[in-house]
Amino acid sequence: MRSKALAQKADSPVVIAVNLGSMLGSKMVKDNFGVEGGDVAIGAHILMRLALDDEFESKSGGYFDNNLGYFSTPHLDALEVNKSEEIVNGIKKF
Repeated sequence: MRSKALAQKADSPVVIAVNLGSMLGSKMVKDNFGVEGGDVAIGAHILMRLALDDEFESKSGGYFDNNLGYFSTPHLDALEVNKSEEIVNGIKKF
């Protein structure tokens, strides 16, 4: 929601929400799920691509799902402008 709202500002750089990939081999995954997880480079690779590759310039406000390997639809709440504005502007505290 925050990424989409930021991307809509006139002076915003390209802003993309990213699911780096489920169950990457981080300490959090190991401690909380008891599994080793996948190679953390999977998440790092997509961040580098998104930051450096011109093909993503027109994708500002999008959601990239690295599990799927492409841009996807975010949670339905993220598509509701009023909910996004409430969260971004701090009107509602969750």
